[in-house]
Amino acid sequence: AESDKTAREMVDKVNAADSLIFQTEKQLKEFGDKIPAEKKEPIEAALAALKEAHQANDMDRIDATTQTLNDAWQVASQEMYQATQEAQANGENPAGAEGAPDDAAGKGATDDVTDVEYEEVEDKK
Repeated sequence: AESDKTAREMVDKVNAADSLIFQTEKQLKEFGDKIPAEKKEPIEAALAALKEAHQANDMDRIDATTQTLNDAWQVASQEMYQATQEAQANGENPAGAEGAPDDAAGKGATDDVTDVEYEEVEDKK
């Protein structure tokens, strides 16, 4: 039973590492241009180390490199989140300033619409 438990833990760690490798590669492709180089390099280094540990089935190295990779992503994610928040804040200010002209343009577009009076007629009397 103990050997089964140990084997199960190894399989779970290897599968988790495999999943993390796949997710990291996918996220690097998707968000790579948004991650600053100084934050991207530790992620790529940890990813390479995790791949090596995964291939070697070295559980201790898988644990260590998984933690390193997660820490690197956390740092990069925080910076990306802050940059996104700042961009939205900066984007909202100009949009708020342009809100009146946009509204005026919107009203200008509605000037082409003609309101027509209508009367409901019932056919059955």
